[in-house]
Amino acid sequence: MQVSEIEWSKTEQKVAKEAFEKAYEREIAALIQEVRAQASAIAELDDMWRLHDFLSARRHDIDGKYDYSYSVLLFIFARLVKEGWLHLDELKGLQTDKLSKVAALSRM
Repeated sequence: MQVSEIEWSKTEQKVAKEAFEKAYEREIAALIQEVRAQASAIAELDDMWRLHDFLSARRHDIDGKYDYSYSVLLFIFARLVKEGWLHLDELKGLQTDKLSKVAALSRM
């Protein structure tokens, strides 16, 4: 079965949405903390532009990463697990084959 053809039950959709939102909230909280630290260290104009560039890059990364399309969700979950924003146990409730795919992909 192709990943894009995987069906999601209502229960799985709920588990997936909650896990997705948790990961997003964690990453955003970490970003806010980093921005506060960088902003408090601004001493000159170049520091401010570096912060601007950092924020632009992070926005591009985050906007591209958090795509809640069921056709790519297993790949997104694997990336989030690999990056530490999500834990496999937070995906309990998904079918075993989905969990296995996320686990395998996160080790790549």
